[in-house]
Amino acid sequence: MVQNATSSPPSLHERQMASENIRGLLLRYSIPPMIGMFVNALYNVVDRFWVGRIPGVGRDALAGIGLVLPVMNALLGVSMLLGIGAATTISIRLGQGDRAGAEHILGNTLALVAILGSGITALGLLFAEPILIALGADANILPHALPYYRITVAGYIFWIATLAMNHPIRAVGNTKRFATAHLIGGICNMILDPIFILTFGWGIRGAAFATVVSQILAACWVFSYYFSDKSTLKIRREYLKPVKKIVLAVFAIGVSPFLMQSVGSFVIIIANHSLKFYGDIELSDGNIAISVMAVILGVSMMFFMPLFGINQGSQPIIGYNYGAGNFDRVKEAYKWSMIYSAVICAIGFIVTQFFSVPLVSAFNDDPEFVAVGSLGMRIFMSCVILIGLQIPSINFFQSVGRAKMAIALSMLRQVIILIPLYLLLPRFFGLTGIWFAAPISDALACVVTLYFIFTEFKRLDKNIRS
Repeated sequence: MVQNATSSPPSLHERQMASENIRGLLLRYSIPPMIGMFVNALYNVVDRFWVGRIPGVGRDALAGIGLVLPVMNALLGVSMLLGIGAATTISIRLGQGDRAGAEHILGNTLALVAILGSGITALGLLFAEPILIALGADANILPHALPYYRITVAGYIFWIATLAMNHPIRAVGNTKRFATAHLIGGICNMILDPIFILTFGWGIRGAAFATVVSQILAACWVFSYYFSDKSTLKIRREYLKPVKKIVLAVFAIGVSPFLMQSVGSFVIIIANHSLKFYGDIELSDGNIAISVMAVILGVSMMFFMPLFGINQGSQPIIGYNYGAGNFDRVKEAYKWSMIYSAVICAIGFIVTQFFSVPLVSAFNDDPEFVAVGSLGMRIFMSCVILIGLQIPSINFFQSVGRAKMAIALSMLRQVIILIPLYLLLPRFFGLTGIWFAAPISDALACVVTLYFIFTEFKRLDKNIRS
């Protein structure tokens, strides 16, 4: 099935990148991944919905998922390190007319999937219990968190394979195929969740098994593309051996989303410890606050994930045209990605501000849980519109190969601003201070990010004039 490299004229995808109307092109490239990413976020919400309704233990089971979440985010970061790193470098190579170089990147990415996926799975299973205890699992949460963690980590090789090898499909313009992988995984998970959790009585183990089975099916779909006649790029035997230069190029681009996810995991860990500490003081059980955060993060991702879909649609357009020197098209693609992202975030703001009580009570109708969760959700999402400006801006720097700038702006919100706020604000305002940390961080980071975007666009304007 592995083929030999051949040269060919520019593909339809490459011609579209260079000449088609940007607004329409962005919509066509963004809508399929937006749908896929939304379904991906929705099945995480459905996961928590059914887990929260497990008779007698739903609230503690939700807290268990909340503690495992940082690990899952970190593992997602590794997948994005490979997938987005490969997709961006492939887009730039195609913009430069280097098809063989793009396929070399693809082959090296597959090799890295096998190496990193198997290594992370082995280490994750070996140190499962110590990891969860370090994350804050107590005697009430550990029996729920441990089986969920072990099963999902055991299936990680399928998750990393799906995500890492699916992004290059998007990079060559097949956004429908890219989105279908997310749809397969998400829909399958939503169907299996109630069956495994409640009908079979597997509880939180059922949620984990539903996730792994869904990932296996999605991985099969992704790899079937590369061995079909429809694939633009091929997996070639001569390109499977890792080459240092290619690996470093992929890592240089992918390190930004990797660090964003990994640092985000660290931030959630700090938040969970603060939630537990101040929750024990203000609530009947500190684990309620952790459960609430799991719900808030799940609901917020239903609006954030479509933004990542827009990023995935704009990335090949920006990357290709930047590589080809079409800077006017680069600027226009960024402008429309920001407009679409801001609209989605505005919808998220309206929904979470006016419907927070029914949203939270859908997961667990305990009165204390609903009261804490509805207030936390309204505060946490109060500056969500600014996320619609910041995320496309970080993606812009990432798409044009400015990895250091993308990393710096990612770290600004997560490390420089948010972590100190999670540690300081609750000292004065308790749990309410924890909820306020996110919107304050969003506002400050957005101002700085837009400053650097305006500076970068001045540089692009000079290139256009020259």
